[in-house]
Amino acid sequence: MEQTIFGKTGLTVGRTGFGCIPIQRVTYEESSALLRRAYGGGVTLFDTANGYTTSEDRIGTALSGVRDRIVLCTKSAPLAPERIAANIDNSLKMMRTDYIDVIQVHNPGFVPKPGGEDGVYDCLLKAKKEGKIRHIGITNHSKDLAKEAVLSGLYDTLQYPLSYLSSDDELELVRLCEERNIGFLAMKALCGGLLTNAKAAFAFLRQFKNVIPIWGIQHMAEIDEFLEYEEAPPILDDEMLGVIEADKAALAGNFCRSCGYCLPCPAGIPIPNAARVTMLLGRTVKQNWTTPEWQAEMRKIDGCTGCGGCKSRCPYGLDIPALLKLQQKEYFRIVENG
Repeated sequence: MEQTIFGKTGLTVGRTGFGCIPIQRVTYEESSALLRRAYGGGVTLFDTANGYTTSEDRIGTALSGVRDRIVLCTKSAPLAPERIAANIDNSLKMMRTDYIDVIQVHNPGFVPKPGGEDGVYDCLLKAKKEGKIRHIGITNHSKDLAKEAVLSGLYDTLQYPLSYLSSDDELELVRLCEERNIGFLAMKALCGGLLTNAKAAFAFLRQFKNVIPIWGIQHMAEIDEFLEYEEAPPILDDEMLGVIEADKAALAGNFCRSCGYCLPCPAGIPIPNAARVTMLLGRTVKQNWTTPEWQAEMRKIDGCTGCGGCKSRCPYGLDIPALLKLQQKEYFRIVENG
């Protein structure tokens, strides 16, 4: 696999990263097979978080024997310093390691800095001094906060949503990271499943030499597909650009990226998929979204309390209650018409 230097961490990694959210959804045996297949194919960077239930433990189960040959990136939410310290210790235990290559502040609503009243950054500096972590990164869905973090010079890595639907401003963020030698982890490269052409997504991101996509992998066929692209990287030619432009046209405007920060919903509405269900009907297996069970989920929108919590937490500024109502109306029109 083609290698690259992960920004100012100085770590050498393969250009395809493994996103470890989905491995929670399969058995331990299956997740171990996926992780070992990825490592055997040249993947050396694995991204997880202490909030992803058993993800870290599964990494430790499968890859502790090759710890010195892989890069582990995990995350901790910006809680009280003592909670962060406890999270770091738990991550070390779960992943069977005595150090974390990159600890990332997980989608904070501010940019932690040394001496801040929150104590977040100082807690990370203490953990680094103790040898528990080696580099400090940050993740975010806010372009403004991501840019502030990059310009602060305090972070070695940035994790941010990046796909061929990204705006020019977001692509400028990639270039800014390259100028400042900050490692860029690209999440949501397939927009939570809305983009179905993985080859086009791979080709688009491969043009940025400082970007490492972290593909969310749940099935063996998925990791095999990306390893095949590594063997013969697809070219961003006119045909591929045509595919990208068609998707841009189809997905123009505001749409839910399924990041999940709107949750929990007091009415139990499954917002991340309900807010984009008509797109899923047209871009994935339709039958998965027309079952009686899913229709019942969509009827939960009638129970929206109007609390506004989802809207206030959406990093993309979407009017989620209004979007849900529109999606519900169009969804049942489609279902009723077959």
